Amino acid sequence: MPVPDQQMWLRIAKDYEYFWNFPHCVGSVDGKHVLLQAPANSGSQFINFKKTFSIVLLAVVYAQYNFVVADVGAYGRQSECSVLKNSVFGQKLLKNELDLPQERPLNGTTTPNMPFVFVGDNTFPLTPKLMRPYPGRYLSEDRRIFN
Repeated sequence: MPVPDQQMWLRIAKDYEYFWNFPHCVGSVDGKHVLLQAPANSGSQFINFKKTFSIVLLAVVYAQYNFVVADVGAYGRQSECSVLKNSVFGQKLLKNELDLPQERPLNGTTTPNMPFVFVGDNTFPLTPKLMRPYPGRYLSEDRRIFN
């Protein structure tokens, strides 16, 4: 996979705004435990929270479900948050080294400059470049619409 540059991030953000009405979004992040047969002499490294053996696939996809980033091979015992923090992508994200476009107002508005962000579920940390939904079931209408 090519390493995304600012032009690619801008194309991805344009697609998110067009298809999902989500401006300045440059990717959706998620992790998936992939079941496997217990490797020989692996101990408990591959045992996940469901007491099965797995490795973790961490992926970033863009608006049309194509992979932008994939990281495979983290031990099943690690949480998605830990996998993100230990991945090359996650480290670059947290250090602002992904060559994301500079903050700018949302299209057609006079809002203050807004950052380009990734979106993930509530297993990931909330950071200036990684958004997640409000947690819980019984949300106010504003929070439900935001999610």
